Amino acid sequence: MRSRPLLAVSSLAASALLLASCASGAEGPETSTGGSGIEITHALGTTEVPDGVERVATVGWGNQDVALALGVAPIGVDDQTWSMTSDDGLGLYDWSLDGYEELGADDPVIFDTTDGVDFTAIADAQPDLILAAYSGLTQEEYDTLTEIAPTVAYPDVPWYTPWRDVIRTDAEALGQAEEGEQLVEDLDRQIADATSGVTSFEGKKAAFFYMSPADLSTASIYATEDSRTAFLGDLGFDFPDLAAETTESGSFYADISAENADQIADVDVIVAYGDDTLLDTLQSDPLWSTVPAVQNGAVVAVGSGDAFSGSVTPTALSIPWMLDDYVSLLDDAASKAE
Repeated sequence: MRSRPLLAVSSLAASALLLASCASGAEGPETSTGGSGIEITHALGTTEVPDGVERVATVGWGNQDVALALGVAPIGVDDQTWSMTSDDGLGLYDWSLDGYEELGADDPVIFDTTDGVDFTAIADAQPDLILAAYSGLTQEEYDTLTEIAPTVAYPDVPWYTPWRDVIRTDAEALGQAEEGEQLVEDLDRQIADATSGVTSFEGKKAAFFYMSPADLSTASIYATEDSRTAFLGDLGFDFPDLAAETTESGSFYADISAENADQIADVDVIVAYGDDTLLDTLQSDPLWSTVPAVQNGAVVAVGSGDAFSGSVTPTALSIPWMLDDYVSLLDDAASKAE
């Protein structure tokens, strides 16, 4: 995932607005949600979702996966691969593509997120409803989208909606609140099954980091409420002090200079974007090599720009897609922690 900043996806809020006008004559797959005319209040307003919604579009991250998991194939979605195209060039990762295939649905229109919200393409798709429970919409962007179709934004903070609440919010908008709760319960059961018998996570602290082997002068730790670090908590890890303090400060992440590497001395497992060279690079660094997790080799590199690196920002469909492999990698790392 690369076109959005890894450290602060909320910076999309600063993207320039584009003016859009609704186009006519657009054609594409239509899928009925079975909605029943509801009102949903969220951080940017109150949205009235009409009866008979058939054409759903999504913006932000992972909202399309909620719809797909509930049997609805969005006609248009934001680019999910962040400038790293999948094999067929759709701009969707494997689990979403699988969702469309399982529903026998046509490929969606992919909205280009390079310059922010692609208002023109969204208008051309002629949606009846826009899902954005996990997104970084500004008030102005939201207001513009509502001129195209009813839009359901995030419940509280941009780019900070827990995956369970993403499901609940989007499911409610689709008129499938009960099915959404059942989906959450099913995913929680899958998580419990995947971690059953794994003892290495108990009492261990883990967090998600951004570390660039090309420049280790500074690393960054994501707050506990960031979905990547929060998912480590779902799996059974505790959180290090700095991640918790970052959340309390209201920040999405905290920078750590190499000279202050001891700030993460209580981290048992480091999870970060990067490849297999990350651990060797950290262990060769005179400052980062003093961190116990680095000394122990308790570092999980999840890739960069590929499907697996995208999947660890959990969604309704990426969780079952990556869960067993992720738990295995984390178990291996946690077993090395003293």
